[in-house]
This record gives sequence, structure tokens and C-alpha cells, in this order.
Amino acid sequence: MNPVEKGYKRVNGIQLYYEIYGAGKPLVLIHGGGSSIVYDFKEVITRLKDKFQLIGIDLQNHGRSEHRDIPETFEQDADDIAALLTEINIHKASFWGFSNGGNTVMQIAHRHPNIVEKLIVASAFYKKEGMMDGFFEAMQEATFESMPEPFKINFLNLNPDFSKLENLFDKDSKRMQTFEDWEDEVLTSIQSPVLFISGDKDVMKPEHTMAMWRLVKDSRLMILPATHGTYMMADFDESINKSLIDFTVTKVEQFLTN
Repeated sequence: MNPVEKGYKRVNGIQLYYEIYGAGKPLVLIHGGGSSIVYDFKEVITRLKDKFQLIGIDLQNHGRSEHRDIPETFEQDADDIAALLTEINIHKASFWGFSNGGNTVMQIAHRHPNIVEKLIVASAFYKKEGMMDGFFEAMQEATFESMPEPFKINFLNLNPDFSKLENLFDKDSKRMQTFEDWEDEVLTSIQSPVLFISGDKDVMKPEHTMAMWRLVKDSRLMILPATHGTYMMADFDESINKSLIDFTVTKVEQFLTN
């Protein structure tokens, strides 16, 4: 799986890494916390690279992108992505964000509405009460040892600097520990078509995904029989539900092209 283009752009003071696969209408892929482009989107890229121009971006502190010694925010990530797209002459695109990437693409639509064609918001949230019971209490106790081992291995394969991995964990965990509920206006302001996706056994409650769906006019909703992200990627044990991923990607493609 080889990108047709890859490289760095200096954005808001740091070097951000990006990869482009395929050609056609642009679809920007935004990974989740602790992850990277291909870790989250390998299965999606494999299935859609002949149908869209897929643009993956490693966010601040993640993958091959540079690190900042300031707190991570979804708003900063949204601004970074918008600036990088300007640098590569992408003026309007659809966006698929997974997990924290889903929060980020909602902020893109809120803060930079003119660059958004359509949104796929996968396994995201906007209020703490929407997460499974005990999630934020567990985040307060999170230690580096509790970071999933596949994330550590993936990061060090891309960026073999252990101190930067520790920085990533620190920034990601503090973002969640200090998260404050968003006002409904963040979602009600979204004017682009949105497809909300989550699993019935996800880390956010299905009712919360439904609540977000109700806030965005004419949005679509898909609750799948899955845990966190297994409808679009391999699980932590590397098991893959290919038929479920095929179904998800087919529905996303239909949403983007209709």
C-alpha cells in the first residue's frame, strides 16, 4: 500500500506529516488518539483508494508529525488540518474522523465550514455523560503502562523516540482528563451532510450517538454490531471482521457519492 504522495508541511509552528492515496474527490482521514493514519485507516484505504483521493494526516504529537509542548485541543487539531489542506491546495473536501478524530472533524465543520463537503463522524462524543460509565474516572487514573501495547509499537515503528511516545501519552491523556462538555451549538452549527457511526458496544453509548444525530439537521445514523472501531479496522488482537468492514465502507461510499 504505497501513497502517491507523502511529506511534511509546516503548519502553525510544527511539521505535520501527510499521505495521499488514489485520485478523485478528496476524502480526509483523521485518526484517533494515540494512533496514526495507516493504523486506523488501513482497511478503509485498501477499499477506497481507487475511488477517492484519500488524504491522511498525522496530528500533532502523533505518528511522524512534530510535537508541541502545549496542551492538545480538538480546536487546535481542526485548525492544523485546515491549514495543511491549504498548503496542499485542497480547498474543499469530505472528512472521515475516527474516535478523537471524529471530535476533530466536528470542530472542522464548526470552525471552518467552507472547506467541508460531507462528514463521517465515527465513534465520537461531545459530552462526558455520553461515554460508557466509568470512562472518565478511569482516565484520571491512566498511566503510561495502561496505554495499549499496539499503540506503543505503532508509534515507535514510525518515530523511534521513546520520550516522544511518553509526550504523546501525556498530551492525549490530559486532553481527556480535562475535557469539558461542548455546547450543543458546536453540532447545530454544522451545515454539511453528516453520517454518524458507532458500535452498539462502543466506548460511547449508542444513545449519545443518537443525541448527536438529532442535533445535526438531515444527518444520517448507523449503529453497527461492533466494539470501538471494529466496524472499520482490526481489533487490538489483530482480528478483522472483513464482512462488517466491507459493509461499513460500502455505506460510507454511498453516503459520499449520493
